[in-house]
Amino acid sequence: MFLIFQMLVPFSLPAKKNKMAHILTVEDHKEFKKILRTRTNVLSLFAKSERAASPILDTFAQVAEDMKGLGTLVFVDCSDKEAKKLCKKVKSNPDTYELKHYKDGDFNKGYDRQETYKSMMNFLRDPTGDIPWEEDPTAKDVVHVESDKALNKLVKKEKTPILMMFYAPWCGHCKRLKPDYAAAATELKGQAVSTTLAGMDVDKPENEPVRRQFNITGFPTILYFEGGKQKYKYGGENNKQGIVSWMKDPQPPVEKPPEPEWSDVESDVVHLTDETFDTYMEEHASVLVMFYAPWCGHCKKMKPEYDEAATTLKEESIDGVLAAVDATKSPQVAKRFEVKGYPTVKYFKDGEEAFGFNDRTADKIVDFMKDPKEPPPPPPPEQPWQDVESEVVHLGDEDFKSQLKRRKHALVMFYAPWCGHCKKAKPHFTNAAEKYKEDTKVTFAAVDCTTHQGVCGQYEVRGYPTIKYFNYGKNPKDYEGGREEADFVAFMSDP
Repeated sequence: MFLIFQMLVPFSLPAKKNKMAHILTVEDHKEFKKILRTRTNVLSLFAKSERAASPILDTFAQVAEDMKGLGTLVFVDCSDKEAKKLCKKVKSNPDTYELKHYKDGDFNKGYDRQETYKSMMNFLRDPTGDIPWEEDPTAKDVVHVESDKALNKLVKKEKTPILMMFYAPWCGHCKRLKPDYAAAATELKGQAVSTTLAGMDVDKPENEPVRRQFNITGFPTILYFEGGKQKYKYGGENNKQGIVSWMKDPQPPVEKPPEPEWSDVESDVVHLTDETFDTYMEEHASVLVMFYAPWCGHCKKMKPEYDEAATTLKEESIDGVLAAVDATKSPQVAKRFEVKGYPTVKYFKDGEEAFGFNDRTADKIVDFMKDPKEPPPPPPPEQPWQDVESEVVHLGDEDFKSQLKRRKHALVMFYAPWCGHCKKAKPHFTNAAEKYKEDTKVTFAAVDCTTHQGVCGQYEVRGYPTIKYFNYGKNPKDYEGGREEADFVAFMSDP
């Protein structure tokens, strides 16, 4: 027995040492802070004891080895005398263990994915991204396909009809459809006639061959397979009931008849071309010309208004003509008048271009043609907020952290210059900053997210304005109070 024990010991110790070889075991808080300063992508495992962490430690170690150079994995045994202080500092008191992620020196989030090798690897590759669809518990009845090999296997072996949604994680239309698609998969699962709803992320580089194979040029692309072959594109509505109904009686999408060209539709608008434009202008003293493209959504919206206005001019004998030029078919005249976007509307007097016109409703067009006058110049552009002298500190990707870590209390408004709610809040925010200008512990700061996407992305800014409170540049908390001066002042008096 003793000999057997002697033989086992030398193997068990190196095995344990080897398992932890790529994990940084940390006990000291200063050492932990140094790691956060020098490493940008850190996943930390805080455990009540090493034994308590044993269910996840092997997976954690494998991830540490395979993420070497891309991420850092740290283990903290909170039962250790020194490490207890570290765990207390970072507010970690696990019953067994917990995982926390730190990005660019700051706490990012508690790990909220499955505790598997694949999930941890995916998380560390994109720690601020959305949870992968295959890990969403509401999508458990969707068959999630990983590769072209898995796709071919599913299509060939699955005897039931398959509806396959090819998507990209960043695609807004895909995100909106996913809950309905998953709900449809669950409902169809219990039907007498079995069907399969599947999904595949084809934004991954390794799935590029699938995109080529099925000519996927937009997202989502939804295809129907039957008998091992692609039969046709999905032709139903993009909601749960639409998917369920369509799968009960799959039919190819109904081809919409092509829209007739505007020039072929009877109306009182005069359609001009490269060949007819100059002659017509010489013969008519007052002409409003709309340059358009057939595919342009804003043009389609304006066309009925333009048609109606042209009819009104004719019926009321108002002097002047409404004309239109398809810039895709008459590029020479469009280029001559420097048409850069659609619709572009210009007024011509006595055959010469006079000025541009911006209104798009029938009433406004008719009123204009009754007495064509050049509109007043637009108001001067609003001065950028950062150029307005105030006590608000304007920060960006380069100086955000260095500036905030000097102040105990900071209220930061993440904004966009075009945002109406931001414009309304700015003067109140500025006045509140003025109230605290003598207090060196307090700062009011602002970040233009159209210019500094990096820092806005880091703090998961999804809308404007987003206002967050920081303590020495750390521990960001969403500000959920009012947006008037008194609200900001009251909050910062006791944050």
